Amino acid sequence: MPSLKSLKVRITSVKSTQKITKAMKMVAAAKLRRAQMAAEAGRPYAERLNAVMASLASKVTIGPNSPKLLAGTGNDQCHLLVVATSERGLAGAFNTNIVRAARKKADELIAQGKTVKFYLIGKKGRPVIARLYPGKIVHQVDQSHIKNVAFGDAHEVADDLIARYNGGEYDVAHLFFAKFKSALLQEPTELQIIPVPLAANDTDSNAGVSAAVEYEPDEDEILAELLPRNVAVQLFRAMLENAASEQGSRMTAMDNATRNAGDMIKRLSIQYNRARQAAITTELVEIISGAEAL
Repeated sequence: MPSLKSLKVRITSVKSTQKITKAMKMVAAAKLRRAQMAAEAGRPYAERLNAVMASLASKVTIGPNSPKLLAGTGNDQCHLLVVATSERGLAGAFNTNIVRAARKKADELIAQGKTVKFYLIGKKGRPVIARLYPGKIVHQVDQSHIKNVAFGDAHEVADDLIARYNGGEYDVAHLFFAKFKSALLQEPTELQIIPVPLAANDTDSNAGVSAAVEYEPDEDEILAELLPRNVAVQLFRAMLENAASEQGSRMTAMDNATRNAGDMIKRLSIQYNRARQAAITTELVEIISGAEAL
């Protein structure tokens, strides 16, 4: 049985941990509301723009002079998986679920004989991917200095991805992030961002963009502006969704940790009281036995 001193030290340690987890839960809860509002505000524009681009891709006549972001490279051999995770841990299964979705996609592509590369946003996905897919990480974006995600941050990543695409480093890019549903639920999501995927005919999301398209002043000029912007907008949306999902997952994880610490403190306190009572009883027995011996 542990000594009274060791039990007391452990109780003190668990209480200190409980204070930390409780404080982290309160901080995450304070950040969650603002992050959730930003994520929800960014969804309509990103979803609508993606639907418009998909509709254009299915209706515009693809020719030799068509933008590569729309027409593609003519091949789908090399796939780049853009995995967006957080810079900090202690966020429950948030990062694990995103990496698991990317791993599943990577394994499917590899089984089909495709070449897979990884482009990481955030550092928490790197250890697992580097271990399972050695040499496949082409770049990692450090966002540790970013407090509030801005469109300029996503635009820098989009410019880099487009430059690598135009340089022939890959044929298709897939984006992985966590869509915020609630503080208890964050849904891992995959989205093809390069080239623009064709619109699905059996979905209702494109019902409002099925009309004939007329360009003013020029088709190439408009698409040259819209296609790179769509990549940046989808990345910005993913970053906003991740920010809200991270805080929601961290708040839930820290709440569970605080509760578990409370339960542990109760168990240790009972064990401490029993050990203390046993020590007192032993001392009394020794005193009584010594008095009777005299």
